[in-house]
Amino acid sequence: MTVTHGRPLTAEITDILVAHCGLDADAASRAPAASLEELGMDSLALLELSAVVADRWQVQIPEQAGQLSISAVADLVGRRADPPGHTENSVFVDAPLTLVWKITNDVANWTELFTEYAVVEILHRDGHTVRFRLTMYPDENGVAWSWVSERTADPVSRQVRAHRVETGPFEYMRIHWRYTEEAGGTRMTWVQDFAMKPTAPVDNAAMTERINTNSVIQLGVIKDRVERAARQYADQGRPTADDQSTEAGDE
Repeated sequence: MTVTHGRPLTAEITDILVAHCGLDADAASRAPAASLEELGMDSLALLELSAVVADRWQVQIPEQAGQLSISAVADLVGRRADPPGHTENSVFVDAPLTLVWKITNDVANWTELFTEYAVVEILHRDGHTVRFRLTMYPDENGVAWSWVSERTADPVSRQVRAHRVETGPFEYMRIHWRYTEEAGGTRMTWVQDFAMKPTAPVDNAAMTERINTNSVIQLGVIKDRVERAARQYADQGRPTADDQSTEAGDE
């Protein structure tokens, strides 16, 4: 359900239809699945609805909106008013770039790197591209979310492009990992671009907030674990990474 200013968008669309288009609120409540035309909204009423929606949300509704129910109009407005999600989060890791690259691109061992993944199943490898299934630990409702993703690593530019193959509640999800050397270590940056399906339990804005919150947590975990590995290598007097093993062989 799309919510604006604390109210369901369906309620706001209903208010507009009552105040500006002559909708009988009681009739609408008795037949929530009825189309606007079935509720008596003529072409002039639909033009007025379109004008108010465009002014309030900067969204154009189609001419055939009369065939839609109030909730369907609300879903349409919500999708078009909700910009695609975009997040960018980074962390500085006190470790050489080659080691950060090697550990974080070892997808098969992500259960040891992230705290949210219970199972990683490698499905296919082709050069620097790997397709895999991730299964998370059960959430507060006991649901263990699972999906298939594919990522391609470029060991020359130190970048990774990934996307969800099984999108679940997302219309699409694309992820870009960047690694850059900085004085004393490596900066790793995650950029995520996505859009939620109309049937998703949250909209783009809510998912953006959720991803930003979780990314900070997971980046912090990764920083700690990679830095711990770097210290262990140093204590053992071993090189912190073997360049020959960073050509995404672990991807």
